[in-house]
Amino acid sequence: MSCAIPPRSPQQWFAHLFNAKSARDGGVVRRRVRDVERMVGRELFLSEIRRRGFTAVENGDQIIVFCNAQPVRLLTAGRQTLSESLPTNPREDLRPGFR
Repeated sequence: MSCAIPPRSPQQWFAHLFNAKSARDGGVVRRRVRDVERMVGRELFLSEIRRRGFTAVENGDQIIVFCNAQPVRLLTAGRQTLSESLPTNPREDLRPGFR
């Protein structure tokens, strides 16, 4: 088992995150909130996500990044039914600030 060497700068941390195969393939990556805040800070992290045109969501202690520019639709939320969680226009983008 190898020990990961912590990145020495935010640029190295982002390079490591976005060089993951899943990120390169337009998939998703996830990180713990505390690691994001400790390594690069929330504001710099969100700024980089926006700069790349990606979407990030937070649930519990995880931040999930969708490494593509496709819209994200919430299919279910807690105890709501599917129809209650979808917008009136199914093509409407659910990312914050895009309504």
